[in-house]
Amino acid sequence: MMNRRIITEILVGATIVSSIAVSSAVNAITGARVGGQAKPTCGDWFRQAMDDMHRQMHAVKPSGNVDEDFVRLMLPHHQAAIEMAKVELLCGNDGVNRRLAQEIIVDQQSEIDLMRLWLSKHELPKPVSSRPAK
Repeated sequence: MMNRRIITEILVGATIVSSIAVSSAVNAITGARVGGQAKPTCGDWFRQAMDDMHRQMHAVKPSGNVDEDFVRLMLPHHQAAIEMAKVELLCGNDGVNRRLAQEIIVDQQSEIDLMRLWLSKHELPKPVSSRPAK
């Protein structure tokens, strides 16, 4: 009985120490606290990538050309996927997700390059703002 209790206490203690070590390592990597000031967390970086994507997508003015609008909207979408994949590589621990993140970076960048090439080959003018002139 006593041996089981000691083993349980050791395992609980090791789990707590391990959790603290992992938390400290993540904070050290991400700079979560420096000099008492909060630094961005991995979750903050995910949120920033999504907020940037939404802001950029909302800034795209409809051109009347579905193909052009598709490409212009997909560019920030793909860039956000790359930014989130970078966060996974920095902060994530799961091997499958980390591999997926690597593939996302390569694939999405290739597609961004293709979309930029498409835009340049079609020499499409920038959409005119729908805002009235001042």
